[in-house]
Amino acid sequence: MKRLLILGAGTAGTMMANHLNHELDREEWEIDIIDERQEHHYQPGYLFLPFDIYEPEDIIKPIKDFIPKGVSLINDAIDRIVPEENLVKMVNGDQLHYDVLIIATGAKIAPEEITGMKGEGWQKDVFDFYTFEGSLALRNKLRTWEGGKLVVHITEMPIKCPVAPLEFAFLSDSYFINKKMREKVEITYVTPLGGAFTKPKATDRLQHLLDEKNIHIVSDFAIESVDNEAKVIRDYGGKEVPFDLLVTVPTNKGDAVMERSGLGDDLNFVPTNKATLQSKNWQNIFVIGDASNIPASKAGSVAHFEAEILTENIQRYIKGEPLKEEFDGHANCFVETGHGKALLIDFNYTHEPVEGTFPFPGVGPLRLLKESRMNHMGKLAFRWIYWNMLLKGTHIPFVSATMQEAGKNFD
Repeated sequence: MKRLLILGAGTAGTMMANHLNHELDREEWEIDIIDERQEHHYQPGYLFLPFDIYEPEDIIKPIKDFIPKGVSLINDAIDRIVPEENLVKMVNGDQLHYDVLIIATGAKIAPEEITGMKGEGWQKDVFDFYTFEGSLALRNKLRTWEGGKLVVHITEMPIKCPVAPLEFAFLSDSYFINKKMREKVEITYVTPLGGAFTKPKATDRLQHLLDEKNIHIVSDFAIESVDNEAKVIRDYGGKEVPFDLLVTVPTNKGDAVMERSGLGDDLNFVPTNKATLQSKNWQNIFVIGDASNIPASKAGSVAHFEAEILTENIQRYIKGEPLKEEFDGHANCFVETGHGKALLIDFNYTHEPVEGTFPFPGVGPLRLLKESRMNHMGKLAFRWIYWNMLLKGTHIPFVSATMQEAGKNFD
């Protein structure tokens, strides 16, 4: 019996377990998935928890509920991967041999990388919303906060869901208006990029949203430290941004297992062929989702599209066939803009976000790069799709893994 081993039972790993459970010959292949956690988190929900839009039970469910019958879930911690021996060594001393390995260990925040970020102000005046604990603590803070300087900050790229910090700024504007205290809150968006959006074309088309919502932007800010006593963030050039409440996206890094295993780059992301999703260094190792270093957005939609393509490539690898160089970096993301509206963006490695219709050319019903209530409803509906279709490996009709050009304006 051969073994296919999946590391990580988050979004990407769970999808691969469900896809491959149907596609591999189960008399020949054993499938195991490893994760030390007991809970599966709907990470897009972290954005909504601080604003009392979602409750914790909307975000957390048992991991075991989404692992298909016939796939073994191993609830233990991984020590390291030894690719020369096709082994995964566990903290408890167990050694698991694999014939094919899928790395789906995701990305994690590392606030300790910045001086003072995880200092005495952490979860008092300085918060993240990229973890459940941080998002919940921020919810409790916002319920009683009386106003002041709110700074929404990105440390460096890449990060999970690159639009989420901007969504947080937009939702903050809406939240404080609804609480009838917007005039008491000064919102500043601080980014290491040259503009608010990760893609220049989107920045050009959508800067007006920040202007209309009176959200100030400080760009090209390379943070050096958080001064909790003076309540400022400081960049390497000496520029300072004062805050009363700092909501930051710390450095994102791949799992420390990659560092211990010698498989990661400087941020512990695994060097990966961006078209095939095969490890650049080991032919029987494949990488999916946030764990890879490919130049695609670290978002759930990307993992979904990758999973469909990687499922076929693993079957090809097993049969000794050439891999398909098919993944094009496709991502589509809803961007909450507040007041019950959202944008939808669609892009890939070669195309920046474009105007047009989605998913049907000319019909939509969703409009790209346009604020609408329909897009907001699509964002909220995605939670049901995530729990009931995406995680279970069910194909989502009319949504292609590669970016479709019909119905879009590429001028």
